[in-house]
Amino acid sequence: MDAYARDGNPRKFDLGVGVYKDAQGLTPVLAAVKRAEQQLLEQQLSKTYVNGHGDVAYGQLLTRMVLGDDSPLLAASRAGATQTPGGTGALRLSGEFLRHCLPGRGIWLSDPTWPIHESIYAGVGLEVHHYPYVGADNRLNVEAMLACLEQIPQGDVILLHACCHNPTGFDLSHADWRRVLDVVKRRELLPLIDFAYQGFGDGLEEDAWAVRLFADQLPEMLVTSSCSKNFGLYRERTGALIVCASTESKLLDVRSQLASLARNLWSTPPDHGAAVVAQILGTPELKSLWADEVQTMRSRIAQLRRGLVEALERYGLDHRFGYIAEQRGMFSYTGLTPSEVQQLRERYSVYMVSNGRANVAGIDASRLDELAAAIAGVCR
Repeated sequence: MDAYARDGNPRKFDLGVGVYKDAQGLTPVLAAVKRAEQQLLEQQLSKTYVNGHGDVAYGQLLTRMVLGDDSPLLAASRAGATQTPGGTGALRLSGEFLRHCLPGRGIWLSDPTWPIHESIYAGVGLEVHHYPYVGADNRLNVEAMLACLEQIPQGDVILLHACCHNPTGFDLSHADWRRVLDVVKRRELLPLIDFAYQGFGDGLEEDAWAVRLFADQLPEMLVTSSCSKNFGLYRERTGALIVCASTESKLLDVRSQLASLARNLWSTPPDHGAAVVAQILGTPELKSLWADEVQTMRSRIAQLRRGLVEALERYGLDHRFGYIAEQRGMFSYTGLTPSEVQQLRERYSVYMVSNGRANVAGIDASRLDELAAAIAGVCR
């Protein structure tokens, strides 16, 4: 980010920062958010603290969005949300819970994964391990993943990305998810599903498929949810840790521990973003408007993926980079080497993470040919 800011080239590309950008290069405030904020401005009577689990309506509505309106867990009072400062806060709270309440359990992360996963869980004192996910050929390696999962000690925690895998963009198929679920059942592993991009893969309902499958088939699991991307509430830091327990009594036990842990982390969570989300999800007109806006963002990202591959075809590189169009979500493991990434920065002012991860959602659609030419310039 610093190097990009110092670069004086007016034609530079920022493909590093993980935010959605529209056709004007802006990260917009969604219309549904604007309307919800106006309603809150007129209706809100107090700025007093929310409780330790956050805004009640927010927690209920978000849990319903994640697990589905007809979820048997909701009917049986077996699921509940604790509001957190963003999805990152939910991850940290889950780490504290695992460390203090389930001592001795290791946690397994995909290789690669979002780097902060590693630092959060190592930072709270958990033993961090990795399972294969994307191989040296920059392709999803499900067989290697499953072979590793079969060796994980019984009872350990496995972190899975619900959709739009960060940083690779490669998602498991439904058949793959069922195979993972089978291993999780037999090894009695505890799934921790990071759900940061609901709506950015194939749709709001479609992206929740794996989460709901696991919730239906397993007695217990944890889900971290984020409203940063799909509501555009990046700076409002709005998320939740959703607990799915075997019984209502067990859920109450877990939630009492989470409230105590959260108290020592941030006392009570910030309210504004959660109030906005609750207003949107609880108002049919706003919810419909928001769903349309999520679809627009998702469609734009998919178009950018296809457009980049088509632009690379001119240089005979569509075969090498064809998987970019198959990936989901904001990020892509492009397959560019660290040397090629360095050359892109130095010769063409194209900035991305050194491992080749690019934020596709940050590409200017009018400059796809220019970006393709730069990539071709370092790949020949």
